[in-house]
Amino acid sequence: MKFIRAITLVVLSMILFCLPAYAEVLDKIIAVVNDEIITLYEFNEGFNPIRQNIEDTYKGPDKAALLEQTRNSFLQRLVDNILIEQEAKKKGISDSVKEDDVMGMVQDMLTKQKMSMQDFLKNLAAEGSSIETVKKDIRSQMIRIRLLRREIKDKIIVTDEEIGEYYNQHRQDYEGKESVRMKQLLLAFPPGADKNVKGKLREEALRLRERLIKGESFDLLTAKHSKGPGAAQGGDVGFMEKGTIIPEVEAIAFSLPVDQVSEVIESGIGFHIIKVVDKKGAGLKSVSVVREEIKAKLEEEKLDKKFEEWIASVRAKSHIEMKL
Repeated sequence: MKFIRAITLVVLSMILFCLPAYAEVLDKIIAVVNDEIITLYEFNEGFNPIRQNIEDTYKGPDKAALLEQTRNSFLQRLVDNILIEQEAKKKGISDSVKEDDVMGMVQDMLTKQKMSMQDFLKNLAAEGSSIETVKKDIRSQMIRIRLLRREIKDKIIVTDEEIGEYYNQHRQDYEGKESVRMKQLLLAFPPGADKNVKGKLREEALRLRERLIKGESFDLLTAKHSKGPGAAQGGDVGFMEKGTIIPEVEAIAFSLPVDQVSEVIESGIGFHIIKVVDKKGAGLKSVSVVREEIKAKLEEEKLDKKFEEWIASVRAKSHIEMKL
């Protein structure tokens, strides 16, 4: 969800990319949010990596305008995050995040990164940070997400009528593509193969096809002779849509009747013999098949809109001064 991604962006920029601000400028207050402040030093810690990334990668003619716009947006997100934290305190959500919850999140992060706690602590020390700093940032993030879930997400409802209306308006997005499931026996050309080598491979392919026509097992002959994908499984490559198969093979695959063995097909990589196992025609996916996908899409759209309305109402009742 976009509003959660925006919040996470700020948190991660603090955790992962914080760098000291080296500008010869005395620290000062650049924003007041009710009874809390944001200093220039705090702002630069989070924004400097973003600014540096733009400086290094953006080649457009309006870099100064982009930097200014990004700078203002980043400050607004910092303000909004403070407002969210203040709302969480008012509603008692801050106390709902326990030490075990935070450590569980840390452990999940380490598991996904395949990193031990010992190595993690060493990395933090090398960066001048600590586990307590990370835990504080994670706790803040969890508090925000719980607040937003209670204030916004749990109030979002997507009706069957809305799902049906979206489906009817975007039917082109749910049209299936024609596909074919086939088994393939491939005799691949060795590197630098000349006409003589290719001729011998063709003769072998013709002999194998003849054995298949006489009733020998496609799976067994493929497992023994094929150099193609899935040879050990009888050459079954699963369902493949048009446009994803070697053109010479595709032309035969979509015209070949089910359970029939093809002629020997030559392509740029070798000689193919295929057997079509099943086909799916192009058609429209039913609304029952794509219901959850549409529901998730509509929920995200509503969440984004609802969040903007909610944070705007919080800003309106708060004392905010921007001094940057």
